[in-house]
Amino acid sequence: MPDPTPARAGRARISDVAAAAGVSVTTVSHALSGARTVNPQTRERILEIAAALGYAPDRIASGLRRKRTGVIGFLGDHVATTPFAGRMIAGARDAGLEHDVLLLVAESEGDEAVEQALVDRFVAQRVDGLLIARMYHQRVKRPTAPADLPIVLLDAAPERGWKVDAVVPDEAQITRLACEAVLAAGHRAIAYADTLDRSRAARGRHLGVRAALGDAGVQLGADRIAAAESDARGGRAAGAALLDRADRPTAVICFNDRIAMGVMQAAARLGLSVPRDVSVVGIDDLRPVADGLDPGLTTAALPHAEMGDWAMTRLIARVGKTEPAPPRLHLMPGWLVERGSVAPPAA
Repeated sequence: MPDPTPARAGRARISDVAAAAGVSVTTVSHALSGARTVNPQTRERILEIAAALGYAPDRIASGLRRKRTGVIGFLGDHVATTPFAGRMIAGARDAGLEHDVLLLVAESEGDEAVEQALVDRFVAQRVDGLLIARMYHQRVKRPTAPADLPIVLLDAAPERGWKVDAVVPDEAQITRLACEAVLAAGHRAIAYADTLDRSRAARGRHLGVRAALGDAGVQLGADRIAAAESDARGGRAAGAALLDRADRPTAVICFNDRIAMGVMQAAARLGLSVPRDVSVVGIDDLRPVADGLDPGLTTAALPHAEMGDWAMTRLIARVGKTEPAPPRLHLMPGWLVERGSVAPPAA
């Protein structure tokens, strides 16, 4: 094999790799990018020489030739303070790496003016596309951006009239999983610990619980619903309202895992054992909560990483103009994570 020592000091060029391998620059480019088929032995030799020389493709020059930067912007509202943000970012990042795309992350903290300023900065950086994420299922206004900039919404739906790809949890399917967990255990006296939020997720889960229980012949009366803040404190208040009564339910489905934690704490304060006296189911699969409770919380998992993967894959297809289908709203299903908080009702 030719001596892979570069002819000059400094960063190795693609021509140095070609000279050391005894092939053309075009062959080296094809071998490194995989854009076209190269003889396997030749490709292996080129990769070995490139590694020995410490050659790395010049992404800026390559981007200028292809009129792309290989960078996707990720704009979230509460990335730093939301426990699920990391899963969505990881899903998008991993899908991007499979296509040699880097992810640039920024956070608006829910401020519309800051969000638009960040969109402007992403455009100035010439990102190939933009992922706009919400940490909870929400509706998003269309930002001011070039008409040809591909955008995909993540855990968010577009405002009316804006045609754009978007992915959100399938709230009806996910809440049905939570309902089926207690129905399958034999429960019929079932309550719902709801949230005071007025988000799309809140409406979707409320309707989903009513539909799933109604399909099973279980009516969810007003006395079986208690709404509170979407945290453990709210869950304790909702749990007390639902359980501190003679005709208490034998199972409680909760809007999220933090409310479920509060409901379990309220049960303990009343001397009730979970799941012997009351079964509790959450929605989220917030692992520090669900795994940390005793017993562990059975919960319907939200597909955050899977949504991130779908959004990035869809965006890359839009950037590469390989997705001919019109923009659509994709409903991503979840799955049930069984732990120890559900059991058949006491005799």
